[in-house]
This record gives sequence, C-alpha cells and structure tokens, in this order.
Amino acid sequence: MFFYNLRLARMSLMKQPGLTALMVAAIGIGVGACMTIVTYVYALSSDPIPDKSEELFAVRLDSWNPDEPYWDNKPEEAPEQLTHRDAMALLESTIPTRHAAMRKAVYTVVPDSEDVAPFLNIARMTGRDFFEMFQVPFLYGGSWDESADANAESVVVLGRETNEKLFGDTNSVGETVLLGTERFTVVGVIDAWQPAVLFYDMNNGETNPVEDIFVPFTISDRREIAGAGNTNCWKDEQIDTYWDLLQSECVIVQFWAELETPQQKAEYQAWLDNYTEGQKALGRFERPTNNRLSTVTEWMKVNDVASNEVLVVMWVGFLFLAACLVNTIGLILARFIAKAPVIGLRRALGASKGAIFRQHLLEVALVGVVGGALGLVLSRLGVMGVRRMLSDADRLTGMNLDLLFMTFGIAVLSAILAGLYPTWRVCQMAPAGYLKTQ
Repeated sequence: MFFYNLRLARMSLMKQPGLTALMVAAIGIGVGACMTIVTYVYALSSDPIPDKSEELFAVRLDSWNPDEPYWDNKPEEAPEQLTHRDAMALLESTIPTRHAAMRKAVYTVVPDSEDVAPFLNIARMTGRDFFEMFQVPFLYGGSWDESADANAESVVVLGRETNEKLFGDTNSVGETVLLGTERFTVVGVIDAWQPAVLFYDMNNGETNPVEDIFVPFTISDRREIAGAGNTNCWKDEQIDTYWDLLQSECVIVQFWAELETPQQKAEYQAWLDNYTEGQKALGRFERPTNNRLSTVTEWMKVNDVASNEVLVVMWVGFLFLAACLVNTIGLILARFIAKAPVIGLRRALGASKGAIFRQHLLEVALVGVVGGALGLVLSRLGVMGVRRMLSDADRLTGMNLDLLFMTFGIAVLSAILAGLYPTWRVCQMAPAGYLKTQ
C-alpha cells in the first residue's frame, strides 16, 4: 500500500508541476536560510576539542584594579590574561601535566627566493607543551625540545600554508627561514588544523585563523618581540622600555594548564592560592583572592562565544522558516481543493478518510524530501555567502553528517506540518456534492 500511495503521490505532483515547484521552493528557501544560520551557531557552540576539553584549563589570577572589576558585566570574573611575571612564575609549577604561556606577535617573513615577496604573518610565542596539549597535528617533524624553551633558541614550527609559500610541498625540517632580521631553524610543519573556535586565545576574535608561525615563548624576553594581542593596564606606571612592560601590572599573556584528574586540579588550585597570598604580602593582588581554572567549554561561556545575540539570530531563522510554511500551507490547500472531485470519487468507491489522509500526507512528505534537497543546496550557497562576509569564518561553515540529516528532517517535518491542516480539511469534504457535478 505504501508504494501504491507513493506512486499516486508522484503522479499527482507531476500533474501540476508549477504548483509543485512553488511548494518545493517555499520549503527549500525556508530550510536553506534556517540551516545556514543553524550551521553557524552549531559550530560556535560545539566543543572544539572534545577529547580533552575537561582536562584543559584557562588559568586566570585576579591582579586587577582593587577599585573596579575587569569585566563590567561580569564583576565576579578574573582578567582573561596574566601579567608577564605571573605567567613566568606559573611556569615554575610542576603540578600540571603540561602548561603553556602564550602571546601573539607579527613577523615579516623574508623568503630566500626573489620570486616570492616578503609578507607579514601572525605568530604565536608559546611553549613546546602547546602542541601536545591542543592536539596539533604535524605534517613533518614536531615541536622543539625543552632546551629550546629554556635557552630561547631560534627554532620555528611553520603552518602548512607558509611552508608551501617558502619551500613548496616539501619537508622543510632542518631548513632555515628569515623572520624579521633573524634566521630560525624549522623543526616542524603543522598539517591542516583549525578549531571551529580559537578557544586558546579569544582576545581578538573567537573565529580568527590559527597562526602560521610558532616560536618559543622565551624569545619574547630575550629578543624583545612586541606582542600583537591585547595589552590591558590599570595601574599608573611609567613604561618606557620593553622590560618595564614585562614587570608591570599590565595583563598580556594567556596561560593554559592540562590537569588530568580532580586531585591534580585541586592541588594546582591550592598552589595558585598560595602564590597569590605570597604576592599579597608584597603589596600586589589587592582584590580578594579569585583564581580561576576554567575548562574549554566554561571559557567559551565566559567569553560569550554563543552569545544571546547569536541565538536571537537563530530564532529569526526559524521564524523565517515558519513564514515559508504558512505560504506552503496555502499552496497545499489550493492544490488539494482543486483535487476535491477526484477525492470525492475515491470516497464514493469505498476509500476511507484514513486512506485519503495517509495518501495525501505522503504526497506532502515527498514535497518535503525534494524541498530538503533544494534546502541543502541553498544552505551550502548561504554558507559560501557567510564566508565572503566573514573572512575568518571558513571553519564555521561546514555541514557535518548530523546537520545533513537535520536539514532533511526539518524539511520533511515542515512539509508534513504544513500539510496536516489541508489534508484534514480535504478529508472532511462530503463527496456527494462533487459526484453530482461529474
């Protein structure tokens, strides 16, 4: 019976191709627009590193102004970064399995080939633990060793794109590259890696691309490399030199720690509190002790990654879909009323209301399937539009298998919901009136 009803539905839809196309277009456009927004919100709210998100912690110490909080809308939160001297002190702790201090910088990359012009590139000054902590995949080589961190050695890990610009699609480990005025030895090349959210540094935008150059964090001290990230200060201090900045109360460093067990986390929290108490005795940390260890998902919430404004936009997408469904209801109702004589004849020949209802509901479900395919194409085009408008949103716009099924599910469900009233309405029509006119 199902295949018989399916054949009737296909034949019925083909009899009025114009009206069928309008119904498919209404559902497809609504689903396409809605799923474009849902795809973006889904990526923003997803866990960017699910295997380790509960073991990685953004470390924050509240060394801010005692007279006012760092966050106006979240006075209970500590600053998002640390002072340089606090970060260096935290690197001395042996409790975390791994930890990393980090800052952004900008380097001028000077290729050896005259065919390639020098170009600017964003770099990340960090420790060797960064790569294993955040599951960074390597195409060639790996991270530098501990001595490179300790001695601020001139070593570099390149991103795949920069490696291809400088060396082509080859293994460049052991080669040197001129960054600014200094030569760095390549120890590793990162494979394609781009978390949906740049969770480890959201100071300048959670959808920023991953840096393409990585150098030891200690280079910033010994080479006086200016940072390219946020620098927030509150104290009236005279800062004339780079060393003055490093010794100031300005917060400039992001810090992450990997803590694998609750016991390890509790021990590290106690260590941080003891460190803060020691600094209080020196006249620093005038605010109440407020040391924070935030998991990846907690850190995303603190930074309002999937903010209320984004969720409002998602609901606007669903409202647009609802408006398209209202139009679809009108089209389906017009179509079924036009078929009333045929339905009356079937009823007179013994077809039950239930049989008529199931057959026509299958017809609108078929419209939903075709509309879903159209919606998938339109959502893909919408994704491409988001990429053009938001140049840093490339990794936020891919549709995984879950979203693919969701698109078809929403399309079919929308079509069925839109068809419930027209189908019920046509089943209530008395067949006698139509039989007299035939």
